[in-house]
Amino acid sequence: MFSHAAPAPMEFQATTEIDAAPEAVWAVLTNAGRWPAWEPNVTRVEGQIAPGERITVHTRLSERAFPATVEVFVPGERMVWASGMPLGLFRGARTFTLEPLGPGRTRVTTRERFSGLLLPLIGRTIPDLQPAFDKFAAALKAEVERGV
Repeated sequence: MFSHAAPAPMEFQATTEIDAAPEAVWAVLTNAGRWPAWEPNVTRVEGQIAPGERITVHTRLSERAFPATVEVFVPGERMVWASGMPLGLFRGARTFTLEPLGPGRTRVTTRERFSGLLLPLIGRTIPDLQPAFDKFAAALKAEVERGV
């Protein structure tokens, strides 16, 4: 029997605990114009971070810009930016999850998941993003706590 099993997804993830309410974290995450001021990997975010909107993220990690659609937008809780190729050939999805830990404290998990039939080919061109995710988590924590 011949099987077309999809390759296992590739993932990067970072989690941090922030001394601020989810609303304060959300305000920083959804302010596209301010990202370059605090996120060390980002040089520019074009577009508005809002439900169904298309954004384009420019980074120091690649000369290529990364277009995405804001597919999930649950204020103060969860957001997903996704992009990819037709027919599920390749997909990248970045998920931001905010979890309240009590008054004025939030756990934020950021995860990027790459999947699709072309992942074995495209995955070879994706660098190790873990250091960038770790920097993002630390920078987000610093930015939110600075403003609280």
